[in-house]
Amino acid sequence: MVAGMWPFRKKTAPIEAKGLAEPTSELFEIFGVTTTASGYTVSAASALGVPAVSSALRVISEAVATLDVSVKRIEDGTEVALPDHPVLPFLRDEANDWTGGFCFIRDLVIDALSADRGGLAYVNRLGDGRIAELIRYRDSIVTVEFDQATGEPSYLVGNRRVASKDIIHLRSPFGKSPLTLAREAIGLAIVMEKHGANLFGSGARPSGVLSFPKGMGQDSVTKAREAWRLSHESGETGKTAILYDGATFTPLQLTSTDSQFLENRKFQILEIARAFRVPPSMLFDHDRATWSNTEQMGREFLSYTLEPWLRATESALRRALFTEEERKTHVIRFDRDDLTRADLSTRSTVINSLISSRTINPNEGRAWIGLPPREGGNEFINPNISATAESTQEEGNDDAA
Repeated sequence: MVAGMWPFRKKTAPIEAKGLAEPTSELFEIFGVTTTASGYTVSAASALGVPAVSSALRVISEAVATLDVSVKRIEDGTEVALPDHPVLPFLRDEANDWTGGFCFIRDLVIDALSADRGGLAYVNRLGDGRIAELIRYRDSIVTVEFDQATGEPSYLVGNRRVASKDIIHLRSPFGKSPLTLAREAIGLAIVMEKHGANLFGSGARPSGVLSFPKGMGQDSVTKAREAWRLSHESGETGKTAILYDGATFTPLQLTSTDSQFLENRKFQILEIARAFRVPPSMLFDHDRATWSNTEQMGREFLSYTLEPWLRATESALRRALFTEEERKTHVIRFDRDDLTRADLSTRSTVINSLISSRTINPNEGRAWIGLPPREGGNEFINPNISATAESTQEEGNDDAA
């Protein structure tokens, strides 16, 4: 461990005893457990068992973490990149000795999407104020309390109070995570998933009724039921049923709800997609996706889903990673161009059009496709016009000679 750092990882936080005989709703929330009307408790761990939920969490968090991050200084209204700023290695390379920058940002966004307290990370600084590492502790280690009047947060790491400038805090709207707000929809999805597993685990056959024309005592009914189960419900389907004493077997028919089971499950995917504001096609529900609206839904995902999370993440990182003086002139930016890049043909057409209209210069266009600058490429000229004029002038000189 670097000298001057707080050696928290070698300490053990004191354990506070709490009564669990009659747990309150606050205690359930502490453990990330929420009871729904369906009777199932929805925690972050159980919600991840629903593929639509885990897919929504991944598509948002991984999209944010995939983008190139940079530090820029604002000069006369223009943002100038600072590739050598000391904050960048923690976001691009390694946040600490065991966590890469990609995983750190991804997990921070996942926490904000799945926990009401938001995504929290501790900025461990040296004695001179320089950043040594960024640590994302387990849920039970970092706690946050909000002032009832102003909403100002205060933080505890273990049993030690930490200044807010040393905590990266990424929060969801309304003070509630999308996972919490969608707990009823997620609980219903869990119920239907278990129902489907039980149905097909029993050979996808509904139960039925054995009828006997003669009255039977309880012992006879029990023996008849056990004999039927042993012969026809023992895991080997397809056996011939043999009935005695005029008994009849009437299978129960699937109800309308059972016959629309697949439609009900698909509707829950739509509900979860709405909660996370993710297009259904990004959760691999392509029933209503076409060639025309898929591209439009992708643009809506960038504008209405991803952009707010990018702004919130940039703000949270800027507040905790910069000094008070740097916050006046420095910003953290994610490169949105990585998500809006089209195919090479379309990009070439757009870049050529921007250069021709003198919106960008050739070197800026080359930088967009990862090429180094060339001599004379910083001039804002229209190559289509300039090249023609130069060639015409050269031809005239040749004729005169």
